[in-house]
Amino acid sequence: MPSHFSCCLFRYIDIMVSEGLEITQPALDPDLSTDIHHRITIRNKMTKVHRRVYDNRSSMNCSDDSKGPPCTGWVEGMAPVFSRAAWKCVWHLIQNDLIHGWGLDMKLGYCAQGDRAEKVGVIDSEYVVHQGIPSLGGPSDTSKLPRRSLDLRTHIRRQSSAELEKFKERWEKAVREDDEWMDPFDA
Repeated sequence: MPSHFSCCLFRYIDIMVSEGLEITQPALDPDLSTDIHHRITIRNKMTKVHRRVYDNRSSMNCSDDSKGPPCTGWVEGMAPVFSRAAWKCVWHLIQNDLIHGWGLDMKLGYCAQGDRAEKVGVIDSEYVVHQGIPSLGGPSDTSKLPRRSLDLRTHIRRQSSAELEKFKERWEKAVREDDEWMDPFDA
């Protein structure tokens, strides 16, 4: 008899395939999660899948006319799931020597094998809880940090910037080497 995890995994993949999705993530439960960064990732308890979010705040205007991130065609880089075709593109972007996922979530939609507004989505019926455990962040008030911690954060930021440049190089190389890849949003 399959484990609970494998049953959920099969259900998840079945939903992904039946919806024609290339890149997905499980939704984040808004009641149980302690940390949610992007509105599009919030679970809609009334749907199986959603591909866009509606938000009309001054900083973000997401409507039916929205064509890209963060309103549609986007998932967060924390727990993405890929079709085999999308994985071929994504593989070039994720190498374990970079500790930061710089721009990965914004670039994933380009690997969606078609219109990312249709091929990228959040699976609501198979959701997860985000605990919001701090990692490289830390307190924003550096006056309360010991000098050694401040130096460590400076070092991490420098490393992060260097990794961003390396990530950009890898992205450009992946695009050059994939003869079948075309940027669907290149005007």
